[in-house]
Amino acid sequence: MASQQQMVTNSAQMGVQQAQQQLSQQQDFDPVHRFKMLIPLLKDSLQNVMTIASQNFGHNAAIDNGRTTEKGNDAAVQRFDKSLEEFYALCDQLELCLRLAHECLSQSIDSTKHSPNLVPTATKPDTVQTESLSYSQYLSMIKSQIACAKDIHNALLECSKKIAGKGQGACN
Repeated sequence: MASQQQMVTNSAQMGVQQAQQQLSQQQDFDPVHRFKMLIPLLKDSLQNVMTIASQNFGHNAAIDNGRTTEKGNDAAVQRFDKSLEEFYALCDQLELCLRLAHECLSQSIDSTKHSPNLVPTATKPDTVQTESLSYSQYLSMIKSQIACAKDIHNALLECSKKIAGKGQGACN
């Protein structure tokens, strides 16, 4: 009996761990969550850059004043360029997260703009949403979108033919 309880407890713990792993994996793909996770790292990196810069500045001032030999304290001085590179790498990651979040938002806005209402999928009439399109309305919207895409395609083809015609005329 105790072993069964232990097995149930172990399986419950494993289930919780798997759920946490799935949640963390989902959150890794969320650019806003990733941005929030990177901010403390950026603060630490900036603090590290400033600390190293301060140490290097003090070391160089001591050398300039003739109090320290250059070879004696080089081991204590850290490389400023590496810490600055780490800071810039984090800044680049944050920029990518913000760009990705902006792109996701833009796509969401475009999606709601061009297809504001969904076709109801419920089979029961009482669960149909009032803001949904009927199937015939949905079909007409799709047909108009296809016609618009064809018009754009034809306009691009016509422009490319005109450009190709001008390019051949210039070569002759």
